[in-house]
Amino acid sequence: MKLFDLLMIQAPEIKPDVTKVHLAVRSGEDNPLDLYLADTFDEWQSWQTKKNFERKYIVSLVQLPGSDRWMIVGGYESKGSEYVAEQECYIYKTEAISSLESLAGRLIVTFKRSGRQSYLNAENWAGSMLIEALLPNKMVVADFQGYNQSLVSKSKLDIIVQQNLESWHSALSNVSGVYLITDTGTGMLYVGSATGEEGIWQRWCQYSRNGHGGNKELMAILKEKGSDYSTNFQYSILEIADTHTSAEAVLERESYWKKVLCCREYGYNAN
Repeated sequence: MKLFDLLMIQAPEIKPDVTKVHLAVRSGEDNPLDLYLADTFDEWQSWQTKKNFERKYIVSLVQLPGSDRWMIVGGYESKGSEYVAEQECYIYKTEAISSLESLAGRLIVTFKRSGRQSYLNAENWAGSMLIEALLPNKMVVADFQGYNQSLVSKSKLDIIVQQNLESWHSALSNVSGVYLITDTGTGMLYVGSATGEEGIWQRWCQYSRNGHGGNKELMAILKEKGSDYSTNFQYSILEIADTHTSAEAVLERESYWKKVLCCREYGYNAN
């Protein structure tokens, strides 16, 4: 099914000849998918270096891993723009189209982008924008993108665990290894290891449930500052190993990372 066939069922006013499609891709440090998941995409999109939204409607798609996959994050009515000289930008006033909100964060589209153009007149491309899937639930955390990109906050870890997100569960339960917890409030570090049957997934589930995972120093800081302080923690993977790797070998690597990061002297590691 074509994207605009569905959009016009939901919102008949979204006709291709009055709509601009915004293909939102990473630019510098800005990752549109991360901005959407942080609920700051609309504000980010409103600032444009050129008058890119001079049509009545806008349909915004953010790029997913794999260059030809996109997720719809919203449909908008453009209410005009104002030039901000200090920023050398136009700021657009937009209003979300409520009848499309049920598709935002759920509808996945395949479309092969031609060149680097990010602002398309919809009628020229509507025929090649095809629906791939409609997710059962709105995406609130990105799919697992690799062990070297596994950084998550406590709040995101809670969502991953509570919703048992398949890509994260599959990736983390298939490896043992060494992980890092960072207290973003103080900069202090904790290095831990996972050697259980379900690897890092099993260990991180424990942190999601109680914030400390049974670790002595983390229990102490939460007792002192309250359980909600765990929202300051973020989690990342330092090194992975096959789940068949011996516990002794993993513990040796854990000790190595403690030395590298001085977590015994200046962090939360007590041993």
